Amino acid sequence: MLSYRLKFGDTIGIIAPAGPVEKEKLEKSFSFFENMDLKIKLGEHVYDQYGYLAGRDASRLADFHQMVADRNVKAIICARGGYGTGRIIDKIDMELIKKNPKIIWGYSDITFLHTAIRQATGLITFHGPMPASDMVKKDFDTLSSQLFRQLFGPTNLIYSESISPLTVYREGEASGKIVGGNLSLLVQTLGTPYEICTKDKLLFIEDVGEEPYRIDAMMNQLRLTGKLQQAAGIIIGDFAEADPKVHPSLRLEEVWKHYFRNYRKPVIAGFRIGHCFPHFSIPLGVKATLSSRTKTLQLSPGVR
Repeated sequence: MLSYRLKFGDTIGIIAPAGPVEKEKLEKSFSFFENMDLKIKLGEHVYDQYGYLAGRDASRLADFHQMVADRNVKAIICARGGYGTGRIIDKIDMELIKKNPKIIWGYSDITFLHTAIRQATGLITFHGPMPASDMVKKDFDTLSSQLFRQLFGPTNLIYSESISPLTVYREGEASGKIVGGNLSLLVQTLGTPYEICTKDKLLFIEDVGEEPYRIDAMMNQLRLTGKLQQAAGIIIGDFAEADPKVHPSLRLEEVWKHYFRNYRKPVIAGFRIGHCFPHFSIPLGVKATLSSRTKTLQLSPGVR
């Protein structure tokens, strides 16, 4: 299910469903949206703080539901990630989302939200940089900025080595709906009603601050639950700050080789999607094609 595209003059809603937001940082990001002639509506509790959360669960949930129900809000932008989305996921009104499908944008901890909503409603959501954690940084580059414009009209995306070098771990070509996101969050869905479905899908993974042994453990959990085997192909995004602090250690490349040495489907690494710049924003749930021959990832539009 595709959301309607944004139009100039539309209102976007900004909420914080996970970690607490610094007011100064969020306000600094407003110009990014205002320069695209978008109006901003803030969630009532966007600046709340409750320990490592952006307010109590009921408050964060209320902000989300209010933005979904508001017919004037055409897109919901998550201010930042952190932790906390999973705490409210079982209380989200999926029927309300079905009746009011709209753009939902974010990544990292928002992976839980993407996965649960897509599997319950079929809505296409967007994995992209967030206002308080990315758009205010000096490194926020032109490509990362331009990719937000895919929300203004149907856009076919092509990722090639013109953006970054890509490493082929297993050759082949596969098509399927693209799913996934933050590896740690995907593993958190396992054994829950919101468990990631990878059957015949292109599985995308990324993460930050995880050492090779931790990534190894999470990949092993995906293997043991059959998620790797069921996927049509694997897209390895950015794994920032993954240098081992404990030695001796395997290199991250050795971890990938271990899990994919006998894999019979395409596996390509090096995509600048995740906790990095450029951050190549992608719609999740659209049909995509991964090819080792052309070293490309092609994605269908995420809006209509």
